[in-house]
Parts: sequence; C-alpha cells; structure tokens
Amino acid sequence: MRIGVIGGGASGLVAAIYAASSLNEVVILERNNVCGKKLLVTGNGKCNYFNEDMTLNHYYSSSGEVLDRIVTLENQKEALSLFTKIGIWPKIKNGYYYPASNQAVSVRDALQLEAELLGVKIINNFLVEAIIKKDDKFIVNPLSNSLVFDKIILSTGGKAMPLSGSDGKGYDLAKSFDHTIIEPCPGLVSLCGAEKYFKDCSGVRCEVKLSLYENNQFIKSETGEAHFTDEGLSGICTFNLSSLVARGLSEGYQEEIVINFMPWLDSLSAVLEFLEDRSTKVTGRTLFQFFEGLYNYKLIKVLLAKAKINPEKYYDELNKKEKHALAKTIYAFNLKIIGTNSFDRAQICSGGVTLNEINPYTMESLKTSNLYLCGELLDVNGDCGGYNLVFAWISGMIAGKGAMND
Repeated sequence: MRIGVIGGGASGLVAAIYAASSLNEVVILERNNVCGKKLLVTGNGKCNYFNEDMTLNHYYSSSGEVLDRIVTLENQKEALSLFTKIGIWPKIKNGYYYPASNQAVSVRDALQLEAELLGVKIINNFLVEAIIKKDDKFIVNPLSNSLVFDKIILSTGGKAMPLSGSDGKGYDLAKSFDHTIIEPCPGLVSLCGAEKYFKDCSGVRCEVKLSLYENNQFIKSETGEAHFTDEGLSGICTFNLSSLVARGLSEGYQEEIVINFMPWLDSLSAVLEFLEDRSTKVTGRTLFQFFEGLYNYKLIKVLLAKAKINPEKYYDELNKKEKHALAKTIYAFNLKIIGTNSFDRAQICSGGVTLNEINPYTMESLKTSNLYLCGELLDVNGDCGGYNLVFAWISGMIAGKGAMND
C-alpha cells in the first residue's frame, strides 16, 4: 500500500512511524521546509511531551464518550514507550515530562529519525490544496503535482499559530469528505477584559484562584499564577479556562472571571479574619503600606481603587462596610471577559472534526473508507501540561496502526 500522511507535525510523524512497514510505502507531505515546526516551540522550547496525571478531566470535546475510547491507559503506556524506544530520556518536574536535553528539537529530531529509519519519505514545501477519491484511490492535488495513494492520514493541525503552518486548511480537506466541523476557537490563550485597570496592573504576576462563570453559572476553577497584561489575563491557570471562555463567547454567553487573591482561603469570612489578624500585627501603616509584602505595588493600588478606599487611610479607621468591601474585592474580584487573543497567539484550537464521525479504535473516517484523521484537526483540546501532545501521540499512533492493518 501507498499511504500519504498530510502534515508532518506531532501526530503526523507518529502516524507515519506506526504506518511504516516493509509492505507499505509511507510519504509525509509537509507544507513547511521542516517537519514539526510547531512542536519546536512547545513547552517554551523544552517540549512538555507527557504528564503523570492523565485523567480525562484535563480534556475537552463535544464527544467525550468517544474520547474515552481513544485516551485509554493502554494507549497512554504504548505512546510513552515510543519515546523510550527512540532515545528520549525523561526529566520529570511536578509530573510534567520533558526531554532530559531540555530541547524540543530533541523530540522532533528523534521522531523524524525514527520515521526515516523505517523508510518513511518526507517531502517538504508541499502544499496540499485538494484531495479527491477516485476508483478507491486518493489523488492529492488532482490539478497539479498529483500524487496517488491507497490511504490518507490527515494530520494537518488546526488554526492556532498559523505561522507554524496550521492555517485551517485541514478543515477544508475534511469537509470535502463530508465531515462535520465544530467551529474552531482559540485555546490556551490569554483573555481580554473591558476594565481600564488592566494597564495599571500590566506585568504583575501573582498566585490566585480563578473561577469561571458563564451566564452567572459557575463552570470551573483553576489555581496558579496569573499574569496581568495590558488587555487582560494570561498565565497557565488562565489558559486552562480559555477554551471554555472562547466557546461560550462564540455562542453569545456572558463570561466572567472571579479572582481570589488569597487562594489559600476559601471564604469571605476567612479573608476578613485574615485582615483583622494582620491589622493587630502590622501596625502604624497606611493601607497602601499595610499590603506591602503581600502584593505588588501596582496591584495594591488597583485593589484599593476597586474597593473605593483611600490608600492613605489606616485599617483601623475603616468602618464595617469598608472592611467588607475590601475583603470582598480581595476574595471575589470580578472581571467581565469580552474576548480572547487571536489564533496567532493561541497555542492550540478547540473544536474541529467531530469525533462522532471517527472510529476510535482505528481513527478511520466513518464517512470515507481508508481516510484517517488525527491530532489537533479533531475536536479535542487539553489543559496545559502536555495533554495536547499526548492526544497527538495517541491519535497518531492509532491512525498509523489502523492504516497499516486495515
């Protein structure tokens, strides 16, 4: 058989490895001048390629019951064993797996070398404009530079980071075979708010608990370091809520983030008690000085302004209503979210080809025989922490095995 892999990113390289055999000719068609261009920037260039905590609550899909049959414990173990086989030694930090080299290029090069050792042919700078099926054969670019294959694996990626080559072309290819596309939205991306004080806090980083409310209904919380930007919020805990926010905004919902600036306390009364206790120990200081050692100077100004309290006053001068307002501002700082940053600045996509049209045991299309789909092209996205790459590895592995065996 002649198997064409459209896209030489994370899932495409793994799919090619598993599809390769002495009986198959496997060809990767990559639009960039190198494979794995997006892979090189993952994990800030260090490539967080796996995670010890692989529970499925780290994933989002409109077809969760199908996803359960893809990201199984058995498939996780097999995908992880591939990296041992190709020479990637793990450096594990807080459950996150990185190559011991601390270089994403090590992972890319090891995958590409394994593919080449197995006889996979890689054609770079090849843009796939169209694919048609005729007489049980797939013809790539039927109007020019035509290539013919017995089977096709679509691993084009989504729309995030288009400079890496993921510009959404894969959705058009999938739609040409009657696949349904869940509207792609930016994921793992910073959020934009309407309030003017974001610029006053720009550059501030602090430990918080973020709670997402959609149409005033609680959705999910994340705890970690938030980064304030000129436009809104960034940081890992923000990113882990961003795909839910983007999806909600696309459907016309009101999205709000509530920040607890004392994430170690779980009630408003506990924050009030903390402030009262601090006032007995930290004396003779204005409120601005009172919060030194707790918060960045920029943040102190914003918190006091939000609570409508004069920073030159002393805590003991506050009445009960003012103390309550201050504690509430610290415990439940409300932000109306009006958007996310664009696909250019998003790490991944949410949305894509619905899993309901895919055989989870082979990744073969239920619409077109001998067509397989994997990776970010599908309607699956995960939290920060290697989850999106793990799905790329597993779905690519299943697709490659499916194409080889079917």
